[in-house]
Amino acid sequence: MRRITIIALSLLSAIAAVSCHNSEKGLTPAAKAMAILRDPSSEKVLVAAHRADWRHHPENSIPAIESVIKMGVDIVALDVAMTSDGVLVLSHDNTVDRTTNGSGLVSSYSLDSLRHLRLKGAQGVIIDTLGMPTLEEALTVCKDRILVNVDHGWDYFPQVLEIAQKVGCVDQIIFKAGGTREATAEAMNSCEEAGILFMPIVTISKDGTSEAIDSYLDGGKMPVMFEVIFSNDIPQVDSYTKAIKEAGSKIWVNSIWASLCGGNDDERAFQSPEEADAAYGRLLSLGFNAFQTDRPEFIIDYLRKKGLHD
Repeated sequence: MRRITIIALSLLSAIAAVSCHNSEKGLTPAAKAMAILRDPSSEKVLVAAHRADWRHHPENSIPAIESVIKMGVDIVALDVAMTSDGVLVLSHDNTVDRTTNGSGLVSSYSLDSLRHLRLKGAQGVIIDTLGMPTLEEALTVCKDRILVNVDHGWDYFPQVLEIAQKVGCVDQIIFKAGGTREATAEAMNSCEEAGILFMPIVTISKDGTSEAIDSYLDGGKMPVMFEVIFSNDIPQVDSYTKAIKEAGSKIWVNSIWASLCGGNDDERAFQSPEEADAAYGRLLSLGFNAFQTDRPEFIIDYLRKKGLHD
């Protein structure tokens, strides 16, 4: 009888596994990434491309977004600014000087006038065929294919929400913001009401404290994910990241610059396999399970070799 019971349980487990696998197969890439993000037990690590694939295409451009989607990136971090006629476009800077062949504030241009400017690639070369895209155009490309972290966008929350609703990708949007516990809690509530995921930005200071994290851990409602910044790799980083994970939240790290991740950054990792294990390995040992990177293709390859990325 016990043998029959064991066989029956094994069959049920196999059926459940197949059902789960088939269910996953039916999800879009964006939905799969969001499922991982919302699953505290998942060991997979999410990769976010900073300004998309800016090494090979103009930053925040449609070709740069298409490139990271083809790489298998989970999240693309895009920056927004508003034109004089109230249209959200993709731009990290308040001015167009660095990224286009024009000059002046984004806010001084109408969309029509902005369309006449040409984007620059990473080496400052003007790309005659590329102009600055609108957020709506970018989200249309991203729909069902990749999650979108709207950076520098909290001031435009109502407009971003309206565009996401129009495109039909509200459940793919991630917002983040820093500030006091009260401010981030209010922002998180606004996002939850809209069906958007919110991520507070918190910093572990040189003396090893983070009042913002402490306030969440001391009985506050935990966000799905935190962005944790630390300039020095001090022992307290371990205790904070461990506490966040034990509370069921994911942890996002910016490996783009050494000052944001205790020196465990992309450029250090890119030097050699040994340095990659030292830098990325350290961040993984701290429990970080979402990396914002300037080298998405490189880190995806690194994570896949370790079985941490699909």
